[in-house]
Amino acid sequence: MQHLHPPFLPTLNAQSPLLRSIHPKQATTRWIVLGDSLVYGFGDDVGGGWVERLRRGWMTPERSQQVIYNLGVRGDGVRQIEQRLETEFTVRGELRNRHPDRLILSVGTNDSARLGKRSGRNMLEFEQFQLQINTVLDRAKRLCPVWFVGMVPIDEQKMPFLDCLYYNHEDQFRYKEATRLACNDRSIPYLDLFDLWMARGETWRRPCFTSDGLHPNSLGYVAIGQDVADWDELRELKL
Repeated sequence: MQHLHPPFLPTLNAQSPLLRSIHPKQATTRWIVLGDSLVYGFGDDVGGGWVERLRRGWMTPERSQQVIYNLGVRGDGVRQIEQRLETEFTVRGELRNRHPDRLILSVGTNDSARLGKRSGRNMLEFEQFQLQINTVLDRAKRLCPVWFVGMVPIDEQKMPFLDCLYYNHEDQFRYKEATRLACNDRSIPYLDLFDLWMARGETWRRPCFTSDGLHPNSLGYVAIGQDVADWDELRELKL
């Protein structure tokens, strides 16, 4: 496994596979990225998050055939994603009778939080989460090709978040594994950022977070963006 080491560049490298493979004569491909604050980019006051950094890389006449919509909402869990999935999808085609071509999902961290104390109940009980994530994936696959970008591990030493939400690696692992297995069952590519970041070690991870321990900072979002750009399941697409 190739590890990333600081310092990172503030934006994705122009030679990254996702950006380099775009040809100006190709037909427009419309992407939507649906998820929580990891999609929204909260914490990145430099580049606006990994989706925004990718969008900026496509904001030139030479790359205008790629359109990406950031549909991240802070605090969203899988229930909220299910509620807005089809509505968000149907209004992002840009032209009449058109729909987006590709969908990236990223959700689950907020569902795993424990309420009030370290041993409190999860925001969304695990069994219910399993049912909901299966429903979301089934509905998403009926719309267009789907990819899933998994959650990153939080900084446990900074918990609780907002003095009431206790995130931890054990619960995060359970929820992301349920998601990964559900994706595998449906042949949906899953980028396991949790395992990638855990393997890089605490010393590597700690500088990648804001003071709340939940949201990545600019350094963290550059790392996510590079992980996405290097992901074989996206790199091998003919964008």
